Amino acid sequence: MVIDLNADLGEGCGDDAAILDCVSSANIACGWHAGDAQTMRTAVRAAVQRGVAIGAHPSFPDRENFGRSAMQRSAEQVYADVQAQLAELAAIVRDEGAQLVHVKPHGALYNQAARDAVLADAIARAVRDFDPALKLMGLAGSELIRAAQRHGLRAIEEVFADRAYLADGSLAPRGTPGAVIDDAATALAQTLQLVEHGSVTCRDGGRVRLQADSVCLHGDGAHALAFARLLRDSLAQRGVRVQPA
Repeated sequence: MVIDLNADLGEGCGDDAAILDCVSSANIACGWHAGDAQTMRTAVRAAVQRGVAIGAHPSFPDRENFGRSAMQRSAEQVYADVQAQLAELAAIVRDEGAQLVHVKPHGALYNQAARDAVLADAIARAVRDFDPALKLMGLAGSELIRAAQRHGLRAIEEVFADRAYLADGSLAPRGTPGAVIDDAATALAQTLQLVEHGSVTCRDGGRVRLQADSVCLHGDGAHALAFARLLRDSLAQRGVRVQPA
């Protein structure tokens, strides 16, 4: 059994270097919600040193709100937004002698694309036209996954260790009670259920089937690093190999 563990880096929060030791894929902020050319280069170098797959983490143009505010932008604008961010990071990746492997949208862009087929299509087209070899990571079972498949991209279906799920397979909105799982034992049990059984127990007690290609480990929580190490150890004990999707 194999699983990818991914984390968002270059955002100025958390211990990127320590988290990189626990994951197989890194999503690097492209400067629109956080980071700049120097943080991108630092994250790329650190990922290369550890053999971690490098991905772009594009967002809405929303540094003020860390890319977490909903925005209404046309498909043409989103297409151009994503292409611009990919170009900036890809140039740094090439300069460091590495390869850009995947794309995972950030924050509100990610969440809106999970539901909005038009927005998801704009992202997938931007990725395909930039480099059709790039993989596109999105919420498991979402519109973004379907858009990736329509445009001939390899889709990476992502699940979350520390987020509660609703009955339709979507994430419980941030800010609602219980949306973020703070208890390490609960988060570990959810992750193992997703990896080993392809299902998650949602907030109403029912179970939803989900394809789990990659597990997101948020690196900015108070106990993020301890949980990442706990998860790696638990997966190893169960014979699950961690490698890029």
